[in-house]
Amino acid sequence: MSQTRSEIADLLARHGIVPRRRLGQHFLADPNIIQKIVVLAGEPEGARALEIGVGTGTLTRALIEAGFPVTGYEVDRRFAPLLREALWNVEVDIRFEDATGLDYSEFSGEHRWVLVANLPYGVGTPILLDLLRRAAGLRRFVVMVQREVAERLTAGPGSRTYGFPSVVIGLYGTARLAFRVSPHVFVPPPNVDSAVVVIERTAAPSELRDLAVRVAAAGFGQRRKMLRSSLRSVIPDGLADRLMKAGISPRLRAESVSPEGFLDIARVLGRAA
Repeated sequence: MSQTRSEIADLLARHGIVPRRRLGQHFLADPNIIQKIVVLAGEPEGARALEIGVGTGTLTRALIEAGFPVTGYEVDRRFAPLLREALWNVEVDIRFEDATGLDYSEFSGEHRWVLVANLPYGVGTPILLDLLRRAAGLRRFVVMVQREVAERLTAGPGSRTYGFPSVVIGLYGTARLAFRVSPHVFVPPPNVDSAVVVIERTAAPSELRDLAVRVAAAGFGQRRKMLRSSLRSVIPDGLADRLMKAGISPRLRAESVSPEGFLDIARVLGRAA
């Protein structure tokens, strides 16, 4: 059963924990939203769940009750005794480690994994993009993020919110915004709206896609400039010719190039290597 707002407040108080905003500690206290997230995770048969930012364990318990074996990461060791209480009668692998140091080989593909997480604000996007690029076993991602981050993750070329994260998502999968979430369902409430995004992996990590990521990073690093200038750090010689061979105008800016376009540039570079 999911924890209510009063139960979360009581758990935190009894264990002397004051949430830290710098760690993005806002705990979901709405059973209906918890259930919607678990449904989006899909069928548990043959799958394992990775949770980042376990917090008070309410999503963790819901995933376990749905049939998922759960491996959870929580950077704040203050939550160890609280989680022993909240999850005392379930089997779960909780690791009090920084998820930015994940061993990706554990999620390399031997098992089918799904990431289901209320990602910590601030570090959530880099972790998500790294998992897409490095952890082939993660086939689905169901993540709660800030609404503006959700819009960037799901944006298409030419839109105001399209950027480097949008390209990485498009190179490795497809993303959709599942639903928006009010700040009032969190303890404590954040200052921004949130949203749940679902990403389905469509491509495994590869050197070609990694090269496309590096090209996109250079382009968006100087997004006001045309590609003929912004990509000189990764294509020092014959830049305009190589872009034309990829079917990309050197006069375009990064925000106008699709993920497939960056992949086409990487293919031309790979053949020339």
